[in-house]
Amino acid sequence: MKMENIKTLGELKKAGYVSKSIKDELRHNLREKIKSGKPVFEGVHGFENTVIPELERAILSRHNINLLGLRGQAKTRLARKMTELLDEYMPVVEGSEINDDPLNPISRYAKELIADKKEDTPIRWIHRNDRFFEKLATPDVTVADIIGDVDPIKAANLKLSYADDRVIHYGMIPRANRCIFVINELPDLQARIQVALFNILQEGDVQIRGYKVRLPLDMQFVFTANPEDYTNRGSIVTPLKDRIGSQILTHYPETIGIAKIITAQEAKLNEDQSNSVYVPSLAKDILEQISFEARESEFVDSKSGVSARMSITAYQNLISTAERRALKLGVNRTTVRLADFMGVIPAITGKVELVYEGEQEGAAMVAQKLIADAVSTLFPTYFPKIGKLEKDPSKSAYADIIDWFENEPGLELLDDATDVEYKKELDSVKPLNELIKKYQPETSKEDTYFLKEFVLWALVEYKKLSKDRFVEGFQFSDLFTR
Repeated sequence: MKMENIKTLGELKKAGYVSKSIKDELRHNLREKIKSGKPVFEGVHGFENTVIPELERAILSRHNINLLGLRGQAKTRLARKMTELLDEYMPVVEGSEINDDPLNPISRYAKELIADKKEDTPIRWIHRNDRFFEKLATPDVTVADIIGDVDPIKAANLKLSYADDRVIHYGMIPRANRCIFVINELPDLQARIQVALFNILQEGDVQIRGYKVRLPLDMQFVFTANPEDYTNRGSIVTPLKDRIGSQILTHYPETIGIAKIITAQEAKLNEDQSNSVYVPSLAKDILEQISFEARESEFVDSKSGVSARMSITAYQNLISTAERRALKLGVNRTTVRLADFMGVIPAITGKVELVYEGEQEGAAMVAQKLIADAVSTLFPTYFPKIGKLEKDPSKSAYADIIDWFENEPGLELLDDATDVEYKKELDSVKPLNELIKKYQPETSKEDTYFLKEFVLWALVEYKKLSKDRFVEGFQFSDLFTR
């Protein structure tokens, strides 16, 4: 007989069920998972040697946990993943508001029901996916919201004193008994509300309307917070910090490779988009490099962070820009172009917080600069470095390309040009073919044209060519043609 088919307390006892605290439950299942060699937090990338080992140690130590880090660092994702370490089903007393353990009840309702019905006490089972509770801390959160308050109507109907625990209307935390409870952005919680958590975390009692109520809740608390020097609205009060067992620092992806995996996993493209738009590998690298540039940019507030969500939404916009062109041209398939990165600017401007200098430049200009910086940074990994001052420019790997632009009227790449027209324009610059053959001979045919455009953009950034944006596209020319 499956455990979850058991309907009464008597059957539960006969089956040999042993109750354990949620922290012991997490600890036991984590031990089994580690021993089996299975990944514990599957789908969370880049934390394998940093955050995840610390989180595992905290769970083994049965600690309440504070995940400290900037926005978009998978803090809530990690907390949600902890539900996978819970038992699949958990028994509770039927009708209990606070998930009473049938073998260890704490509410008066459950105690009286068990005293009355004994072995026939009805029980129900809760799946682990329903054992995750989350509250975003905001300054307007009250003690009543998270702990509870006296219900005067209940008190009047039952003719009970306010000191009687039967008149309590339980808040979110008691209702999350024997569950994982996450409070996001903990510093935003008013200090007096944080104080209300002290006893829950340590002593197992709460105060409601001045009455002390013994309520030894069984909880796994997970808090998330941004660094205190950024969150000006408040801070974590020291006694609460003292009651949180482990504080774990999160971080952004450390390499483009990891960032690409995260973006591919989270972008959730429509099947139509996947089938109709080809994205060169270099385009994905540039996209991720934009986030890396933003985190180092003098125009962006580094304290606020640059979320991984920026890369995800930017990737979606990049695909959509190419898809829109294909739809307008009436073709079934197209390839992302470097000019399509102009379509990701709206995904960048809303995701970065600018310092004063950035505000002066304007959000759109900062976004364009980040794209240009990403191109400049990645270029030397594909082609020879372009020197600012060259003794003999004729010996440069790019001399023939620069000469071509000096002798020709230039090159126009229109946003809505067909693939045939786009390729024809780039093919007209013959030295580009020779450069790619020499330095990137293994480039696939589909990626070649993106690489050609990449070279032109880089030469612009290194002040070897000029690039002008007009309504319908870009024009590339030599430095002296305007």
